[in-house]
Amino acid sequence: MKKTLIAASLVSLMSTTAMAETIGVSMALFDDNFLTVLRNGMQDYADSLEGIDIQIEDAQNDVAKQLDQINNFAASGVDAIIVNPVDTSATEAMTQAAAAAGIPLVYVNRQPVNVDNLPDNQAFVASNEIESGTLAAFEGCQMLRAAGHSAGADIYIMMGELSNQAAVQRTKDFHDVIGMDMCSFINVIDEQTANWSRDEAQDLMTNWLSSGASFQAVFANNDEMAIGALQALKAAGVSMDDVVVTGVDATQDALASMQAGDLDVTVFQNAAGQGAGALDAALKLARGEDVPQKVYIPFELVTPANLADYTSKN
Repeated sequence: MKKTLIAASLVSLMSTTAMAETIGVSMALFDDNFLTVLRNGMQDYADSLEGIDIQIEDAQNDVAKQLDQINNFAASGVDAIIVNPVDTSATEAMTQAAAAAGIPLVYVNRQPVNVDNLPDNQAFVASNEIESGTLAAFEGCQMLRAAGHSAGADIYIMMGELSNQAAVQRTKDFHDVIGMDMCSFINVIDEQTANWSRDEAQDLMTNWLSSGASFQAVFANNDEMAIGALQALKAAGVSMDDVVVTGVDATQDALASMQAGDLDVTVFQNAAGQGAGALDAALKLARGEDVPQKVYIPFELVTPANLADYTSKN
């Protein structure tokens, strides 16, 4: 009788162990508001599932460190790997490392340079960056027109890290909108990177202000840089009524800035949705299920008119 019970217990334990799945996650960096929401969304979704363990590591914006994390995950035998790339132009080595180990890999939020050539057991989950900058810039264009600047408006563009596909695409989106007939009155005085950073953006805006050039808007690749620009503008005594400032991400800080009457435009990027979507895709691939190579979660325009709909989303 005891032998039977012991055997039954062992079968039960083995079944439970077999059902447990471990997902290794390498985030570009923890010290980023948007990526923190994404990471928490992934963790919350994992916590809602039975038998799912995720191991999240901080690559600290170091490409070599991130590749080491992927190799370590593979060596430890995780069921799948999720990567938020430090450098989107350095993802081919990551793809090869996971493929060599036969482990499914999902890129999240930042589009890998090899997105169109991923192996069958790899995927990309994000929002389509063609929408993000386009929505922000087009709304900014309309606001400038409404403010009476259709005869000519000068603007600055703040770019994210130039090694990052999102920064490149959002900046291209801005220029594509400015190239449209109805927005061709906009002239770009200067565009420089502030590396997604609030502090760097504040310094950059301060430098631009010191030139004394007249301008009517600042289009930023993300909310952190938009907030940094706003801080510099306010410190210089510039009225928020005299300048249009746009961002992307709809972070809580950005929404608070909009509520205060400072930020004019942002674009909701569903960070938690991307995190949960990446984990869902990783689990499906680990189980041998089909997943589209590109899974897009739509961007949504946020202005003071619909601000209330987004205050608790990111």
